[in-house]
Amino acid sequence: MVTTGLQHVAAMYAGVVAPPLVIGAAVGLSTRDLTFLTGASLFMAGLATLLQTLGVWRIGARLPFVNGVTFASVAPMLAINGSEGPEDALPVIFGATMVAAALGFVAAPYFSKLVRFFPPVVTGSVITLIGLSLLPVAFNWAQGGNDQDPDYGAGRNIAMAGATLVLVLLLRRFTRGFVKQIAVLLGLAAGTLLAIPVGITDFGALGEAGLVGFPTPFHFGAPRFALAAIISMCVVMLVSMTESTADMLALGEIVDKRADEPTIAAGLRADTLGSFVSPFFNGFMCSAFAQNIGLVAMTGIRSRFVVATGGGLLVLMGLCPVAAALIATVPQPVLGGAGVVLFGSVAASGIQTLVRAGLDRDNNVLIVAVSLAVGIIPITAPEFYHAFPESARILLDSGISTGCVAAILLNLVFNHTARGVGKSGTGGGSADVTAPMEPGEGIPARRAEGPTATG
Repeated sequence: MVTTGLQHVAAMYAGVVAPPLVIGAAVGLSTRDLTFLTGASLFMAGLATLLQTLGVWRIGARLPFVNGVTFASVAPMLAINGSEGPEDALPVIFGATMVAAALGFVAAPYFSKLVRFFPPVVTGSVITLIGLSLLPVAFNWAQGGNDQDPDYGAGRNIAMAGATLVLVLLLRRFTRGFVKQIAVLLGLAAGTLLAIPVGITDFGALGEAGLVGFPTPFHFGAPRFALAAIISMCVVMLVSMTESTADMLALGEIVDKRADEPTIAAGLRADTLGSFVSPFFNGFMCSAFAQNIGLVAMTGIRSRFVVATGGGLLVLMGLCPVAAALIATVPQPVLGGAGVVLFGSVAASGIQTLVRAGLDRDNNVLIVAVSLAVGIIPITAPEFYHAFPESARILLDSGISTGCVAAILLNLVFNHTARGVGKSGTGGGSADVTAPMEPGEGIPARRAEGPTATG
């Protein structure tokens, strides 16, 4: 439980701490306050993950679903900092997040009704896009993680990423049972040790971190409510809910438990409730972490209690800065090497779904082709939408969201408005293509060699 849960923590750690580090630096926080803000994000990521995996009443998808700070909120939070000023930025951000989360909680059951518009041809496209969208993150880690660093992209960074990748592949190929299941964690540990003589492992954070620390409520001041900031964060909440829906559908296929409408509604309630509570403890908006879906797919360990254990570890790390600093010693290039396997597994799962989505029908080929093309625009041409308003770019710069919307709309046009035309390309919609995927269809569930039930 602990080691496999720790794998999930290692896979998501960089994504959880990146937003508070970026925002904290932008508002000019001291090193101590920056550490506090990072610990608060870890603490809230753990609570939100526990809520999502274990569930309370109709809140929580009860899937091996990891939650943390969504990076989609970074751009609007930086914009709020620019308009409000560093002294008022965090209280305004917290207030806007609370309002957006409350509205999202109310809208969750209505938003979940969109699940019927996610047949295999749509879910396969979205799952593939999730993997493709995450791969640049792994490549950035492999280069060093900070493009302002003089050593960014240096040969030693790429070499360490490659060495970690090879270690993970060798462990997956030549080991069995429990060792095979924790190959990513072992690869990260071995890669970190190999990085010590190379000189890219920094243990300085361990000496500065305290043993115990609690995220004091409203440490940076009481929340403030500004209309422009609220509107901006509401847009981010819609983007976050769209991505969470896609992630739940992807994870449901991988664990052989289809994410139906009630499951998605419960999962979105957990997302939004976690986001509402987060500002009380100086945290930001919470959302699903797609990178952990790749870990579930690769290891075959589908128990939600394993992920809940990871959530518990995140809570402890938020309360124990030393523990958080220990995970932080894993160099970015080492994370990048493991990330190639994790995120590539997500894309591969999407391709498996598309194989059974009826691609012998011309209409479905067009749906996949256009939705993937739209979704990879932010990856292949990051400045494509540079002339658009900042509020529009929040949505457009999320390839997962734009690709998902494109797939849904194209499926409606080709498979719902021109039924019964056959395979000629003028219609092609049939019940098995447009209906939501049944359990076990699409992605062949990989059986773990240990406990596998989703609980």
